[in-house]
Amino acid sequence: MLFPVCAPTIPWCLVLHRRLSAAAAPLYDVVISGGGMVGTAMACALGSHPHLRHQRILLLEAGQRKVLEPLPQQFSNRVSSITPGSATLLASFGAWDHICAMRLKPYKRMQVWDACSDSLITFDKEGMEDIGYIIENNVITTALTGQLDAMSEHVEVLYRSRAVGYTWPAPYNSVEGSPYVGIQLADGQSLHTRLVIGADGQNSMVRRSAGMNTVQWSYNHMAVVATLELSESTENNVAWQRFLPSGPIALLPLSDSWSSLVWSTSPEHAAELLRMDEESFLDAVNSAFWSSEHHSDFISSAGSLLRSAVSFLRPSGSSSRQLPPSVSRLGDKSRAAFPLGLGHATEYVRQRVALIGDAAHRVHPLAGQGVNMGFGDVASLVHHLSIAAFNGQDLGSTRHLLEYETERQRQNLPLMAAIDLLKRLYNTKKPPIVLLRTLGLQATNALPPLKEQIMEFASK
Repeated sequence: MLFPVCAPTIPWCLVLHRRLSAAAAPLYDVVISGGGMVGTAMACALGSHPHLRHQRILLLEAGQRKVLEPLPQQFSNRVSSITPGSATLLASFGAWDHICAMRLKPYKRMQVWDACSDSLITFDKEGMEDIGYIIENNVITTALTGQLDAMSEHVEVLYRSRAVGYTWPAPYNSVEGSPYVGIQLADGQSLHTRLVIGADGQNSMVRRSAGMNTVQWSYNHMAVVATLELSESTENNVAWQRFLPSGPIALLPLSDSWSSLVWSTSPEHAAELLRMDEESFLDAVNSAFWSSEHHSDFISSAGSLLRSAVSFLRPSGSSSRQLPPSVSRLGDKSRAAFPLGLGHATEYVRQRVALIGDAAHRVHPLAGQGVNMGFGDVASLVHHLSIAAFNGQDLGSTRHLLEYETERQRQNLPLMAAIDLLKRLYNTKKPPIVLLRTLGLQATNALPPLKEQIMEFASK
């Protein structure tokens, strides 16, 4: 006679022991590891959402509390181009008001052009509406910190606290270990959480500890940054970018008389730029924007023929070229350089863990999308967590975390691929490729509907 075989059950006393062990350390609903711009925005967004503000939320920040008191007169050399979509997110929990009370510079037009030809593309909106905002990173961080202070009842913050180890939850049918994520801090404290959000940058310890793989490579390029005073004060509402064979150079408005430089180039050239005296450096910057030394007569002739054809078929289809400003002074101690590369986590989530910002993806700065992608992660993850909380679900469940991953990868992957392709396409002087990109750039510039779609995709 056959008897049904039942799955072994866990003795209730062992289950109780497991739960009591987990309760020995403080238990949070969400712990955010990393208090940069994206991590702090995540804490603000969670603490302000009506479905999530009653959860127990903790932000771990390894550094000190970041504030600018008072706001220094000199601009910082690390800035971000903030899209309208990111501005909407920051406004949703009050941080945008803090930024507006400090400083930001809207820009109403972008001009991108090729150093090897006369081809260019411009982006602007009807009525000259703002298409983005150049804001110093430390201004954004200060605004987020100020907003976080105002919601201390909903979000706990531990400054100068660094995670040194993570213990991941045991399988459901295990009698050993905690069902939550254990976090060990450098000062000896330990805690548990239903969900840990990794916002700890491109070298994310959360990602590595969870065994989440990444696809990554170095571009063998450095980004040289500086703050520069213009030769003449202007309205300065244009973001300029020129693709040099050695890499793109951008001049981003900070005020009517100051702009921020981001120059991507080889490590050797970057080191040379950092060693130059101020006059030589300014000459190099002005030459990079104005020089025609990389022009080819053949490419210029082909581009001229295409422009003539476009003008005949679409008299109003192309935009006029503007001349970039020249620079006359370097901000004190504003020159610096940092390495560039691409990185993408093969998965953004696992049980009780989610990655956001640079912990999940890293891109070249040529499109100014790095922090905006991170803010997009914040908006998406908060949305899915709020639904889970409203429905009484476990915030660490992969059920809704996977929905976040799918949504963000569908947005991030095409954008990252496009940025990487642009970087490679413009990092050459080979005539066939230069001709191809010249024709492509001019054709795109002559098609307003296509440019509008590009702007809409990039402004989210």
